[in-house]
Amino acid sequence: MTIRPLFAALALLALAGCAADPAPNVQLRLTEQALEQARAVGANADDFAELKLAESKLARAQADMAAASYKDARIQAEQAELDARLAEARVLTQKSQEQLNVLNTRIMRLRKQLTEAQ
Repeated sequence: MTIRPLFAALALLALAGCAADPAPNVQLRLTEQALEQARAVGANADDFAELKLAESKLARAQADMAAASYKDARIQAEQAELDARLAEARVLTQKSQEQLNVLNTRIMRLRKQLTEAQ
């Protein structure tokens, strides 16, 4: 008869463990959105290692979710989101630099034309 209280205690501990680390569904959605946003601005896994890393960490997070390892899934998903946002920032920085270079070239050309006109 001492087995029933033992099972009850184990079941209670298992439930308490689940309550401490809920499934990070919201974080996974945020991570997927961050990846989509990075791709939308032009990031791809071939040119940006951060995006490839984010995709890998998201896959690990999804595997952790399937294994009900919610704490690990949350950590991987958070890291993947940050990596995706870094890839997005690098793409945007690169595009801004290219636009700046074009504008500087135009300014130099206009200065040259003004000098020649005088």
